[in-house]
Amino acid sequence: MTPAWWLGGAAAVVLLWLLVVFNTLVSKRNAVRNAESGMDVQLKKRFDLIPNLVAAVKGGMAHERGLLERLATIRAEALAADPATCAALSGEAGRAMETVFAAVEAYPDLKASASVLHLQRSLAEIEEQIAAARRFFNAAVTSYNDTVQAFPSSLVAGAFGFSPRGWLAAEEGERHRPDADFTGP
Repeated sequence: MTPAWWLGGAAAVVLLWLLVVFNTLVSKRNAVRNAESGMDVQLKKRFDLIPNLVAAVKGGMAHERGLLERLATIRAEALAADPATCAALSGEAGRAMETVFAAVEAYPDLKASASVLHLQRSLAEIEEQIAAARRFFNAAVTSYNDTVQAFPSSLVAGAFGFSPRGWLAAEEGERHRPDADFTGP
C-alpha cells in the first residue's frame, strides 16, 4: 500500500467525521429552534386568554379597571414583539393575571362565575405547559451546548459559526420564596 492511499483514506475518514459532526450540530440547533417555537405557541395561548379574562371580569371589577387595561396593553405589546420581548412580557402578563384572579376573590359573584372558573383552570393548565416547554427548551439547549463546547466537535462548531445558546432562567420575581401568613382572623 502506498502512502498516497493512506493519505486518501485518512482524508476520507476526516471528511466523514466532519460531516457527521456538522450534521449533528445542525440537528441539535434545529431541536433548540423547535423547542423555542413550542414555547412561543404556549405563550401565545396564554396571551389568547387575556381578552376572555378581561371580558369575564370587566363588569364586576370596576375598581380594577387600570389593571385590566394594563393587561390588555401587555397583550397588544407581546403580539407585536419579537420572541425575546414576548417572553419578557409573558412574565409580566402572568403576574398581572394572577393579580386579577386574586382580586376576583373580593367579588363573590365573579368568584362563583363559571367562565372565571374555567379561565382559572385554563390558565393553570397553560402555565404547566409553559413550564414543560421551558424544561424541554433548556434540555435541547444543554444538548446543543454540550456538542458545541466539547472537544473535538468544538473545532467544527467554531469553524462553521455555531455558538452556545443561553438557557431560560427564572425571572427575578420568581426567584423569591413567597411569604405565607397563616395567622388569619
